[in-house]
Formats: sequence, C-alpha cells, structure tokens
Amino acid sequence: MDILHNLAFGFEHALTWQNLMFCAIGCVVGTLVGLLPGLGPLATISVLLPLTYSIPVNGALIMLAGIYYGAQYGDSVSAITMKIPHASSIVACIDGYQMTLKGKTGLALFTAGISSFIGGTVAIVVLACLAPTLGEVAFLFGPADYCSLMLLGFLCVSFVTTGSLLNGLAMCLIGVLFGQIGTDVNSGMERYTFDMPFLAEGVGLVSIALGCFGIAEISKNLDAKNERTPFNGKIHLMPTWPEFKRIIPSALRGSVIGSVLGILPGGGPTIAQFAAYAVDKKVSKYRHEIGDGAIEGVAGQAAADEAAARTSFIPLMSIGIPENPVMALMMAAFIIKGIQPGPNMIGGHPDIFWGLVASMWVGNVFLVVLNVPLVRYWLSVFKIPYNVLFPSILFFCCVGTFSVNNNLDDIFVTAAFGLAGYIFMRLDMDPAPLMLGFILGPMLEENFRRAMLISRGHFDVFVQRPISATLLAIIAFFIAWQFIAFILSNRKGAKSAKAAGGHDDDDTKGKDGGGVTPQVA
Repeated sequence: MDILHNLAFGFEHALTWQNLMFCAIGCVVGTLVGLLPGLGPLATISVLLPLTYSIPVNGALIMLAGIYYGAQYGDSVSAITMKIPHASSIVACIDGYQMTLKGKTGLALFTAGISSFIGGTVAIVVLACLAPTLGEVAFLFGPADYCSLMLLGFLCVSFVTTGSLLNGLAMCLIGVLFGQIGTDVNSGMERYTFDMPFLAEGVGLVSIALGCFGIAEISKNLDAKNERTPFNGKIHLMPTWPEFKRIIPSALRGSVIGSVLGILPGGGPTIAQFAAYAVDKKVSKYRHEIGDGAIEGVAGQAAADEAAARTSFIPLMSIGIPENPVMALMMAAFIIKGIQPGPNMIGGHPDIFWGLVASMWVGNVFLVVLNVPLVRYWLSVFKIPYNVLFPSILFFCCVGTFSVNNNLDDIFVTAAFGLAGYIFMRLDMDPAPLMLGFILGPMLEENFRRAMLISRGHFDVFVQRPISATLLAIIAFFIAWQFIAFILSNRKGAKSAKAAGGHDDDDTKGKDGGGVTPQVA
C-alpha cells in the first residue's frame, strides 16, 4: 500500500502539463539521438546540461532521463534496418538485420518497440518496489566478485557468435587485445599505442561499432551485384498470434536480466543485451533459429536494453554512485539543482524521486505511441536510391564518431575498423564476439588487478568470497555440461553413422545374394 501511495504521489507531479511537456521533449530528442549513428545520449546530455539552469528541477531531470531511455528505443532502428549499431544495440544487428534481409523489417521494429515497452515497465516496477533495498546489493560485490562475473560474461561467446565457436573465441581474443590499447591506469604507461598520441586514451567503442558493423556492411553491399536494398515494398507490421506468443517469454526473460544487470556498476544496457541473447539462445524453444533472423533475438535484447537503462538509476538515487558516464552526467544535473543523490534522497526529496519514477512510465507510453506508428516511416529510408543513401550513412557515421571527442583522428580509426570489419565479413567471421571481448576485457583486467592488490597476490580470494565462489561454480558446471554434451553428441553421431553403414551393407547383401545378377550399364 505504501508503494501505491508513493506512486500516486509521484504521478501527481509527473502528470502536470509542464512535466508532461518536458517528458515528451526528452523522449523525442532521445529517439532522434538513437537514430543517428554514433551520437548517443552521453554527448546529447552533455550539450543540453547547461540548459537545465533555467528549467525547473523536476522538468530538467525528467527531460534528461527521457533522453537517456528514449535513445535505447531509437538505437535499435538503425541497427535493424542498416546494421549500424550504437553500443547498446550491437546484438540487434544479428537477428534484426537478418529479419530485414528476409523482408520482415516492420515486424522486427514492432518487436523491438513492444519488447522495450515490456522491459521498461518491468524495470519501473523493480525501481519503485526495490530501489531502497537493491541499491545496497552493489556494495556486496567486490573486485573478486566482479572478476568472476566478467568471466561468466565471456561464456556468452558460445551463444553470441553465429559462426564456429573457434572463430568466435578468436574474435573475442582480438577484442580483448584492442581493449588493452591506451594508458594503463595503475602504472600510467602507454600500451600498444605505437607512439601515436591519439591512441593514448584507447580506442573508442563507437569507432569499433560503426566501423565493424556500419561501414563494413556498406562496403559489403557495394560488392553486391543484385538489388542492394532488402526492402521489397511490403510492410508486415503486426505479428500473428503465434509470433506474439514467441515475443512475450523472451521479452520477460530479457526484462529480468536487464533489471538485475542494470543495478550493478559496470553492467548497464551494453552488457545486458549480450546476457539476454545468450540466455535466449540456450533456453528458448526456438533457439535453433536464433542467429538466423528469429524474433527472440530481437525481443530479448531490446527488453534487456530498456530495463537496464531504467534500473541503472537505482545505484545513483539510492546510494549516490553513478555506474556509467551517463549516470555521472545525471548526478551532475542533480547537484546543479542542489540535490545530493544518495540514501537521504528518497526521504528528503520524495517529490523528485517518485515524480521521476512515475515519469518513466509516462515516457514509456510516449515512446510506444511515438515509435510503433512511425515504423512505416522508418522503412521509407529503403526507398532512397543507394547511391544517395550510401554517402549519407557514411557522413552520419563520421559525424557521430567526431562528436564523441571532437577529434578527427577518431574518424580515421573508424575507417580502419571499417576495413577490418569488411575483411572479417569476407572471412565469415562474426564481429559480435569482438565487441564482447572489447567491452569485458578491460573490466576483467581492472577488477583482477584490484583483487590481487587487496589479497596481496593470493588467488584464494576468488573462492573465499561467497559471490565469487558461486559464480566460479556456475562457470565450472557450464563448461563441464558443454563438454559432456559435446562427447555425447559425437558418440550419438558415430552410432548413427555406424548403424546407417550397417544397414547399407545389409541392403547390398540382400540385393547381391538374391540370385539376381546385377546389370552393368
């Protein structure tokens, strides 16, 4: 009853005309930001942060939050239609773009929109009910626990890759190596920079994503002799009832995974999408279709993406710790308005806390109303001639890359990864595991070194801590399970081949031993 009372109190503030207007502005701007390659919520909030001085407290925070979770809606559009992802829509390129190639772009976009709505709704319930308690969960994780969690994340390689497992592991290792480029945090020494100053801060995730997926896909399409656009003029938007029944379980699983990972520092939408995709590929009834244009491959990651974006507010508002750069900017917005996020925020500023929570659900409705009817207009991009579309996409990729650090060198880095991505595609090597290795590699190294410093070099810290020991046990169980399944499948295949060979020999004996002389052609 207290939660319902608090939500009613929050809706009183969120449903004022002024706050509704700011919520709508944030959702529209966030969606447009998601559509443009490379231009994410971080750059947009950075530009708009000074404007919050002249906007009321509730309205400013509601607008900035709308930009953040609104971008999670919009970024799936470019990933599904043109295979040009943002950091939080990398997995959408796998099945979403395959659905586009099969002429199901409308269905893929509709699935992403509805699944995002489900994920956002579940996360808002979690945020409203468990924010004061779940914020303390982050304190339970130490460096050893995060290290084990990152190792568990590397197991997603076997599910994310669409090719052979060996190629996937090789690409993941390449991603880990790219993640080591830059300045070592502990020693201050530059690693793998080749005396190039612009590599001192490392390679940007935006450069790799736009290069390996966007520019590489464009280059591949230029080689195509047939019609380059996958759009055939027909729009299949609404899913059938069997398709809808496939969307709901996957979206609910992704919502739970995203809600949990959104709470943990270092988690967020980028990690949540890989985890949701890996779970779907393991437990879904249609897991054999995932990777080849299955609805589950779009629904699960979209729900996890949106849920993680919402629950990432929990550590900020409950314990005052931002878990990613966007949350750090949101914290700056709170402080600019004279509000200190933390344990006292809920009691000291209930109107702001519950008004922001309620506005997220209002924004969720705005985003569904805004995005689902506009699916037909998103598809009109395929009607543009490719000789016009190609340089336009390339231009936006360059603008998006440049806008991150205002550095021209980033454009050349993106072009280099575009060439590398094109080579990977020609060799049938999926770049998705490379992104997973690039994201998890530095996080694994950082937490491993912290754990070693705290334990004075003793490895038993990983089994002494309950959370770390549990995660390592899960990893060991999973590897053993996969190994046993591999052996059993090989034995079954050998027995089947032997039985088939014996059956053929019996048939031959029956034919030859029946007294009939075989005719020779």
